[in-house]
Amino acid sequence: MLRLTDFIIDCPDTMKLAAFYSEVVGLPVKQDSNENWAGIKFGDLELAFVQVDDYRAPQWPDTEHPKQFHLDFEVDDIEAEQRRVLDLGATLQRDCTDPDGYGFRVYTDPIGHPFCLCRNKGVVWTDQGLIWPKQG
Repeated sequence: MLRLTDFIIDCPDTMKLAAFYSEVVGLPVKQDSNENWAGIKFGDLELAFVQVDDYRAPQWPDTEHPKQFHLDFEVDDIEAEQRRVLDLGATLQRDCTDPDGYGFRVYTDPIGHPFCLCRNKGVVWTDQGLIWPKQG
């Protein structure tokens, strides 16, 4: 049996990056977090941040030092969420939305990791979570 338990992001300052993503997702940083390992729980999965010496940010889309992961966040109001993540310290890198506001926008977090805010056509937001459109 295999079970994913953690998604770990290298960074120079665990608490600072954990605080950024805590604000982005609206979940608290775990109480036992520290300068070596900080985490945010998503049910059984933890988004974790580990301190590394000599951290170098990816230079996406350049392939000399490419990204090795990115996070996608589905949003119901891309303009409002963009204002919010920019106020938190993110930087807009590329806008790939159509005139109706569907698509995605690429950002980097305060230390250079890319992430996207996405707005997919047909997604319905409910109190129980997202309902995705049926494929094919």
